[in-house]
Amino acid sequence: MLDLIMRDARLADGRRGVDIGVRGGRIAAVEPSLKAEAGQVIDAQGRLVTAPFVDSHFHMDATLSVGLPRRNRSGTLLEGIALWGELKPILTQEAIVERALAYCDWAVARGLLAIRSHVDICDPRLLAVDALLEVKKKVAPYLDLQLVAFPQDGVYRSAGAIALLQEALRRGVDVVGGIPHFERTMEEGRASVRALCEIAAAQGRLVDMHCDETDDPMSRHVETLAAETVRLGLQGRVVGSHLTSMHSMDNYYVSKLIPLMAEADLGVIANPFANMVLQGRHDTYPKRRGMTRVPELMAAGLTVALGHDSVMDPWYGLGSGDMLDVAHMAVHVAQMTGLEAMAACFTAVTDNAARLLHLDGYGLTPGCHADMVLLDAHDPVEAIRLRATRLKVIRRGQVIAQAPAQQSTLTLPGRPASVSFRRPPLA
Repeated sequence: MLDLIMRDARLADGRRGVDIGVRGGRIAAVEPSLKAEAGQVIDAQGRLVTAPFVDSHFHMDATLSVGLPRRNRSGTLLEGIALWGELKPILTQEAIVERALAYCDWAVARGLLAIRSHVDICDPRLLAVDALLEVKKKVAPYLDLQLVAFPQDGVYRSAGAIALLQEALRRGVDVVGGIPHFERTMEEGRASVRALCEIAAAQGRLVDMHCDETDDPMSRHVETLAAETVRLGLQGRVVGSHLTSMHSMDNYYVSKLIPLMAEADLGVIANPFANMVLQGRHDTYPKRRGMTRVPELMAAGLTVALGHDSVMDPWYGLGSGDMLDVAHMAVHVAQMTGLEAMAACFTAVTDNAARLLHLDGYGLTPGCHADMVLLDAHDPVEAIRLRATRLKVIRRGQVIAQAPAQQSTLTLPGRPASVSFRRPPLA
């Protein structure tokens, strides 16, 4: 006797007519026509069932704070950083917790059950650190929240940042972060990469650095990050986030850089919303997109994920926590409109993101956690096209969110009474 069976599911790899059996919060079986009974049966009716969405790059300490204490009038990265500096002194732990919990509610409704959030440690109070550690405990039953110690103002540019970062790690923050391109000089940026990677190596931590988030083609800290990864034996444990300078680099240099990144097994996280609206601000025309070279990095075998980065905060005043919206934007910005390329963007907000977070028990195979999402779509491409409704969101075998299928009624002579935006799967 199983606790739950999801019948007649279609999986992201193309398998159809699959049943998923759940017992004790784990997936017990994945096979066609599962011969078993269960306390609860959900008929997927041939719709797509996927492991949960994963946001590999987010800033939960700032989320939903848009307009406080004022709006980002220019819409630029630097004004956003300045605005965050104005907001920090008036933040309260209670307000950060309240906004973060509200965002986690949005996330669950969207089938987003794992988030890696950077948390600013350049505040002697470590207010945001304590707030998000509290949030992490509160949401643990339904959402995996991984925290990155992020020196927003630079570890050398901000007095005492190294000590504050170490203290944040001691209190329970998971990952070492950095922002080398925001240090005062290129040399200090390189030194920060070395110092932060050494801290991570000494403590057995993962690394996730904001790296080269600039239009400057000479901002090449990812080169140092890859080299330090190899030197310290951190292959597969280090991520470079944003890497927007790669959009402006010449092809010859990139032809050398990407193999170095591959040697380091460096993870890459692009953030299409932020990269599109914050980069290229000094350009007239032609105007750069600013997003890193996602197709080329994927082709080289690197694990590439996509993040939302910001939702309604000083840097980005839009967003709703929908990772299908992120994938949809990436398809367009990176010109990944081939069928395999679009499917790769779906993988970048599911499996690839989970791999970079080193999530335990993620996936739809026997033994994995029984976490899954039933989408009102046939396949990953249709899910991206429609930003498909999350019909059921399941955590450890329990339905924790659900929504009705989208349907519009018509009153048109000679036409159907209702319309569905779903179409047969693309060949």
